[in-house]
Amino acid sequence: MSDRFDSFVVFAEMRTGSNFLEANLNALDGVTCHGEAFNPHFIGYPNSAEILGVSLAERDADPLHLLQVIRTQTPGGMGGFRFFHDHDPRVLQALLDEERIAKIVLTRNPVESYVSWKIAQATGQWKLTNVSKRKDALAEFDAGEFEAHLARLQEFQVHLMTALQVGGQTAFYVAYEDLQDVGVMNGLAKWLGVRSRLEALDGKLKRQNPEPVAEKVANAEEMERALTRLDRFNLSRTPNFEPRRGPVVPSYVAAAETRLLYMPIQSGPTGTVRRWLSALDGVPDETLAGEFSQKELRQWKRARPGHRSFTVIRHPLARAHEVFCRRILSVEPGSFRGIRKTLVRSHGLPLPEGAPGPGYSLAQHRDAFAAFLIFLKANLSGQTAVRVDGHWASQAQCLQGMAELTLPDMIVREEEMAVYLPALAMQVGHAAPPEPELPESTGPHALADIYDATLEELAREAYQRDYLMFGFGDWR
Repeated sequence: MSDRFDSFVVFAEMRTGSNFLEANLNALDGVTCHGEAFNPHFIGYPNSAEILGVSLAERDADPLHLLQVIRTQTPGGMGGFRFFHDHDPRVLQALLDEERIAKIVLTRNPVESYVSWKIAQATGQWKLTNVSKRKDALAEFDAGEFEAHLARLQEFQVHLMTALQVGGQTAFYVAYEDLQDVGVMNGLAKWLGVRSRLEALDGKLKRQNPEPVAEKVANAEEMERALTRLDRFNLSRTPNFEPRRGPVVPSYVAAAETRLLYMPIQSGPTGTVRRWLSALDGVPDETLAGEFSQKELRQWKRARPGHRSFTVIRHPLARAHEVFCRRILSVEPGSFRGIRKTLVRSHGLPLPEGAPGPGYSLAQHRDAFAAFLIFLKANLSGQTAVRVDGHWASQAQCLQGMAELTLPDMIVREEEMAVYLPALAMQVGHAAPPEPELPESTGPHALADIYDATLEELAREAYQRDYLMFGFGDWR
């Protein structure tokens, strides 16, 4: 055991080479990496039932207990694990505060990791040990998805860097390219304080996609155009990116001619507002301006003196029902299938096996939604292993995130859009703005058909801050 460290954590992300790094760490005598110990969907590895006698249910109930077990009961020496940005947030601060836990930070060019992730999604092949069984596919580069991916990585890396600086600690940084250097791996072993050294790197895992990144995507020219908008250098060094921004800016939508900018909150009436913006200028949806970078947003504002920006807040119960139907109950593209499985397994959500069919009753829908509201209360209180996703984060928190760049001129309630949105358009010179249409109902059953006082109270408990800050009353 090292005099300096008693355990370690590898901060990494999907498709950064963390499996290969783990294999080489495990090849060192006295070192054991226990996989993704705090992945909310499994423990260690997809088919594992426990780590050192701690089950998935026990870990979810008390994640710090598993951390202590790994630190003190790993046989033969030093234990550790891999930790990604969406792993159990309850354990992160304890990791960062404890100086005896060595921090290894593995990074990779975000474009490479994103393309690799897209290929793995397309082929279903996440690890390769036999080259003859390699599956080929071209990735489809999605600019908005990539910017959101990049922002998540950046936010997490900056959080790590700041926490280590504040705590007077340092990490051992490993780039994806360093993984092929046995000297770097032995330098890591020396830094950890273990005596064992590698004579050669692990030979079981094979690099799955060795081609240049431009040859691995179906729309390389579109990817290049999207990357030029980022106005950043040295993409492989995420902690140094400037400016530090969240994923919300690319979601902003501007009217084609009218000087209005919509700053949406996820799981709000985005489709309704987009259709209204299109109707303002009599143009199709695709002509609306969007996918802004911060630089482009500033340019848009400078070119339109007197512009107005706005967002729309939705009643917390209606918003929770929207995200439940679109992201949890649904199994269509865009839904959160991994989180769905975890909610069924660990939080008892009574969801159908697949998409809800004709036999999915009002009573079933009401019970499943109630269970989701109970989960939201625990999740927003930091009591679950599942990430707090932007689709159900409190609207007060979403507005606070917007404030890092700029706040909207007007915050409109969904039920008052017909009054305030046309008035806002007239402020910027529109002579006869139309009224927005009513939002469409979401899901197999409408909220109005299952609403009762119990659901309202569950929503109020989950979203106390929104009810208080925005003065929401009962939905009905």
